Amino acid sequence: MCSDRIAEMVARELAADPAVEARVAECVLAALSEADDDRAAPDSGDTGVFLRSITVHGFRGIGPTATLGLNPGPGLTLVVGRNGSGKSSFAEAAEFALTGGNRRWDGRSTAWREGWRNLHEPDLARIEVELLTAGANTELTVATHWAPGSELGEAHWTEQRGSARPVPVDPRSRRQRLDLYRPFLSYSELGALVDGKPSDLFDALHRLLGLDELAAAAEHIRLRKLELERAVRDSRQSRTDLLAELADVDDARARRVADLLRAPEPDLDAVAAAVAGSVLGVDGPDGLRAILRLTLPDAAEVAATVDRLADAAADLSRHATTDAESDLRVLELLTRAREHVVASGTCPCPVCGRSDLDATWLTAADAEITQRSAHLAALRSARAEFDAATTAARSLTSRVPAELGANSIAVQLDTSASAGEASAADGRQETDGGTALGVGIAHGGAATVGTTAAGSAAESGGGAESGEGVASLLGARLAAVRRLWAVWAELGEVDDDGLPASVRATYAELSAELAALQRDTRTELDRLDSVWSPLVPRIRAWLDPARAVSADAAELRVVKKAADWLKSATATIRGERMRPLESTARWVWSTLRQQSNVELGAIRLQGSAGTARRVLLDVTVDEVDGAALGVMSQGELHALGLSLFLPRATLAHSPFRFVMIDDPVQAMDPAKVDGLARVLAEVAITRQVIVFTHDERLAEAVRRMQLDATVLEVQRRERSIVEVRVTGDPVRRYLDDARSLLRTPQLPPAIADELVATCCRSAIEAAGLAKARHELLAVGLDHAEVERRVRNAHTTRAMITLAIMGPGARVDDLNKHLSAVGGRWLVGVLRDATAGAHVPIDRPMRELISDTERFIAWLRAHEPAAVRS
Repeated sequence: MCSDRIAEMVARELAADPAVEARVAECVLAALSEADDDRAAPDSGDTGVFLRSITVHGFRGIGPTATLGLNPGPGLTLVVGRNGSGKSSFAEAAEFALTGGNRRWDGRSTAWREGWRNLHEPDLARIEVELLTAGANTELTVATHWAPGSELGEAHWTEQRGSARPVPVDPRSRRQRLDLYRPFLSYSELGALVDGKPSDLFDALHRLLGLDELAAAAEHIRLRKLELERAVRDSRQSRTDLLAELADVDDARARRVADLLRAPEPDLDAVAAAVAGSVLGVDGPDGLRAILRLTLPDAAEVAATVDRLADAAADLSRHATTDAESDLRVLELLTRAREHVVASGTCPCPVCGRSDLDATWLTAADAEITQRSAHLAALRSARAEFDAATTAARSLTSRVPAELGANSIAVQLDTSASAGEASAADGRQETDGGTALGVGIAHGGAATVGTTAAGSAAESGGGAESGEGVASLLGARLAAVRRLWAVWAELGEVDDDGLPASVRATYAELSAELAALQRDTRTELDRLDSVWSPLVPRIRAWLDPARAVSADAAELRVVKKAADWLKSATATIRGERMRPLESTARWVWSTLRQQSNVELGAIRLQGSAGTARRVLLDVTVDEVDGAALGVMSQGELHALGLSLFLPRATLAHSPFRFVMIDDPVQAMDPAKVDGLARVLAEVAITRQVIVFTHDERLAEAVRRMQLDATVLEVQRRERSIVEVRVTGDPVRRYLDDARSLLRTPQLPPAIADELVATCCRSAIEAAGLAKARHELLAVGLDHAEVERRVRNAHTTRAMITLAIMGPGARVDDLNKHLSAVGGRWLVGVLRDATAGAHVPIDRPMRELISDTERFIAWLRAHEPAAVRS
């Protein structure tokens, strides 16, 4: 409703507060922006809405179609009628048609809601509410109807604008605004406004004041704050649980991590390094398990291949004499020359250039090639076998597996001394490895590489009983295997007579060292499975959230400050926006309370989303602070309810220009009824005010104080026939009824005369009642005393005596007084009107009606000379 203004007010407050950090301001404005995005788009709807008429058929107390016509503009309309006349059915029908529900029925039993259909018109149920709205197309009719036999909730709604066709609508589209500004007030809601659910009135006023955006922004910040604080608590609890687990483990790595975790602000990088630097490395147990999957060629295969290579080398050595080699080169030269001649034809000899290589030469060359080939077949076979055997030997080797790479298992010792020894061992292995590659192949020295490294590492590791020993031993084993495997891989590129011996020796050393590494790895895995291994994933599971908590620490500080600032700012803005409503409510109360000694002070909204919410009412009783519910009577509570309802329903930006109130007078004493009449008349200057009441006192007060109002009387006849007629005052109504009876030929004359006389007596009594109240209040009697005097005037003569002679006069002196101040005719009219209701009188009824009117005119104009107490 007022989001732009709220955002501007908050921005101004932030800019004016030098203590607000930039990040805090950004947090508040971002939350406000998110709240504005989340807020449902306001219902545009109609504005300037007045009621023109309410037409009802077959609903509640109304049977055949009845229409309550209203003046669609500012003004006060009183709809009066006895209980059961059907007047409240019009109010309930209008609320149901416009909102799809009725607050009076909320919380009632099923039987209460099931009796909504009229007993005399059970088949057809329909409501039509004609509205007048602002804008171009001002006429709007909202209709609700039910199919025969359908339930209350199975109604269908339509809207019709002007002469257009009716279109189906969902009443919920209008209910949001109707609930917000709530132009309807039933008797059952009056008390609930004050002593109902505390949060309901708070929420309604909060929305009216446009503070929902502030509440939503505060809720965004609160939820983020709770999320961050929950993460901190969870991280601390997880750290406590983790420390308890680490305390039960006899392992140096566990003790080191525990020492790090005991710090108030643990060094997360150090914890991560401690875990990553364990034997498990970055791959955890999977890295060690990968070592167990490493394999070398089968020993029998290696032995057979090496033996084959050795035999081929020996056979080649026997055949590869100097002459044989020379003959082989000649044979190869002749073979290439022959291929040249066959391809190019006769040509000069490319070697000597003196003879031609022709057909004769080709014949001689073929003979020479055949002879030499036979002689050199054994050498060529030996060489082919040696080449094949060499290839087979080289295929045994393979590159260093990735599982042995430096990045796959980062073995670091837990102490600096052990780390230094391991580093030195690595250095020696590099040197020894280089010697093995450069010299050992020729002399069989490769076998010494792994033995030296493993032995040194085993000596420095101190055995496998501790974490440091295990790390040292496995580190040395791993380095030895990695370097031996590098030698093994290099053998695939070596072309040396010592290759068979190098393959045999390197394979033996590598397979032995790999077997030792895999044995120690298997042992370590068994140990880790029961000691350290289960802890590593637990530590890692704590690390990631702990890093998030550390990263969010600054945001948590900002969010806390933003929450505190917004809470304070909301209270300030809320107070500013509440002040006009509070002022109106206090004016209404001061006008309604009349002679009450209860004074209404400040009206404050306390609480916010997620906390207890209520509206605080400061009241004083004879200048002593008190609680509203504890010191007020039921009538005062109802007056207070009206004081809270009217400011909300009559806000300037409300789209509804009407207010409909059902039975507000019931528990009010006469003084408050006068105050209510003044308040309603004041509100009716700018609003259409429609009040339903069975209590004649409100209409009487309006007439007595000469307030501008239209009075509509609702009467219910047999079979739920409801009629509505305009009436100025009860005197005129009784006289009109008397004339109607005279015009009813169906009535027997005796009965007609008795009924006409009764109407005349009632008219005189009503005029006397109004006169008595007016005169007694004018001389300073309070309302309670006036009402006591009126109740004690049990007859028509007693009421006239009280009206013109005062509270201390005797009824027996009335005739004499009337004769003295007005003439004997007054005595005769009063006598005939009172007697004619019971016995026949010697006066025509038309004359009695005229004389009654004359009597009443005199009574209203008469000013008593004195009033005796």
